[in-house]
Amino acid sequence: MKESKKNPLNNKNFPLSSKYDTKWLIKDCFGANPLWLTEWLCEDLELKKGMRVLDLGCGHAKSSVFLAKEFETEVWATDLWVDQNVNQETIKEFGLEDKVFPFKAEANKLPFAKGLFDAIIAIDAIQYFGTDMLFLPYIIQFLKPNGIIAFASPGMTNEFEREIPEHLKPMWTSDYWCLRSENWWRNHWNRTGLVDIISSETMKDGWKLWARWAEIGKSTEWYLDAIKDDAGKHLGYIKMIARKNEDAPDLAYNLQTGEWS
Repeated sequence: MKESKKNPLNNKNFPLSSKYDTKWLIKDCFGANPLWLTEWLCEDLELKKGMRVLDLGCGHAKSSVFLAKEFETEVWATDLWVDQNVNQETIKEFGLEDKVFPFKAEANKLPFAKGLFDAIIAIDAIQYFGTDMLFLPYIIQFLKPNGIIAFASPGMTNEFEREIPEHLKPMWTSDYWCLRSENWWRNHWNRTGLVDIISSETMKDGWKLWARWAEIGKSTEWYLDAIKDDAGKHLGYIKMIARKNEDAPDLAYNLQTGEWS
């Protein structure tokens, strides 16, 4: 993939991401900039060459390519909405057929063996399936002992209930209620006793990156105005990293039957 001579997404805080072509990154991209979020998350992750990583909700596998190229990990690029053959073409374009393996699967119906992964990562995806109280007990089975589960995603800096702030009403469709704050996620995972949280963070001025990405992606004016008017009062980027608890049961939780096996 050729790199742009002038990259409007260049950011000194994300030197690895800045190497990638802007047109490639924007094309068919859902939501947030996946490389910015992945690089931010990886600042606190100890990824090593050859580690097996599940990139859950990978979209068009841009984060998967990044993880394989920059950290030499083996990545299982898994998404429900993007066909694996489409992602395979991207993987071939980067010459990563031996490092990135595409799958089309639902997050709660994964075709993998127990204990397969050293790390499970979700970039701009956890909010769509991870808020279910039963999801962590399910997904944890795919991690090796002491494996890592982590995410970076759009979220809330300050939550509100029912009464939507006036400036957010133009963008706030019902699906936006899946956005949660860093503290909400800490409580959500802590209460299970299945993981030990290593770190969590709300990005300082994350809304500015959100707005910058919306500008470059030529989002509608009312959407961009809502983000700028909010100016981080409610919207931002969050991340969290946790390690599978040593006392977590060596069992598989079935979301369909509600049983351990």
